[in-house]
Amino acid sequence: MRPLDAMPVETAASIHTVMADIDDTLTTDGSLPAKAYSALERLKAAGFRVAAITGRPAGWCDMIARFWPVDGVVGENGALYYAYDRGARKMIRVFATSDSVRRHNQIRYEKIAERILKEVPGAAVSADQSFREADLAIDFCEDVTPLHQQDVERIKAIFEDEGAVAKVSSIHVNGWYGAYDKLTMTRRFTSDVLGVDLDTEKDRIVFCGDSPNDAPMFGYFPNACGVANVLDFKGRIEAEPGWIASERGGAGFAELADVLIAAKKISDRRISA
Repeated sequence: MRPLDAMPVETAASIHTVMADIDDTLTTDGSLPAKAYSALERLKAAGFRVAAITGRPAGWCDMIARFWPVDGVVGENGALYYAYDRGARKMIRVFATSDSVRRHNQIRYEKIAERILKEVPGAAVSADQSFREADLAIDFCEDVTPLHQQDVERIKAIFEDEGAVAKVSSIHVNGWYGAYDKLTMTRRFTSDVLGVDLDTEKDRIVFCGDSPNDAPMFGYFPNACGVANVLDFKGRIEAEPGWIASERGGAGFAELADVLIAAKKISDRRISA
């Protein structure tokens, strides 16, 4: 991981799309600071395409796609994307699995949740579970007393023992049935909504994140950026970002926005000169 302030101007100026995780990437200590939200607004105003890529639930994604300065949201770790067409006044909702499959899986999640709560004292089903369409989120530090790392690993192991995919975020262990992750749905979102081929444009896209469930994105995008708290997971994350901000959470994302916007201004001046 190289310091973000060492990113060459030419590299930063080539970026046209910025994607970001939400929890502990845009947020800080569970809240969305003004500087992070302002960074989203400034990026949009500067002409960047912007998307949130999160483990948060479908219900939240509907609100974010509708009200935030973003082009869309990939939610539930790749189970869906939502994008609001303001001209047509229509929310576009795309899922990785069918309605019937999601309904069937909800029954399976109830069994897994029962097992986890029995075997891992202190764990809880996430408070946002009722807004979810396709996964089960187990809270290990958001609204509960933070669990030890071995408890978090035990939760993940129970999901996997039940045949589910499991990913650890900064606050939840998310589990689901389906061959998808943040990257697979991001590829679909960028093609459908942004008209961008991810494979040919990945050098010009920055993903910003903070935790192990961001590893597919970190490993795919050469210019992926971690906020400083990604270091909390050093040695426990499958792929690390190429760049790292000096600040944690929302301040780190604002730092990234500053670098990209400044580079774009320099590039624009050179073109117009």
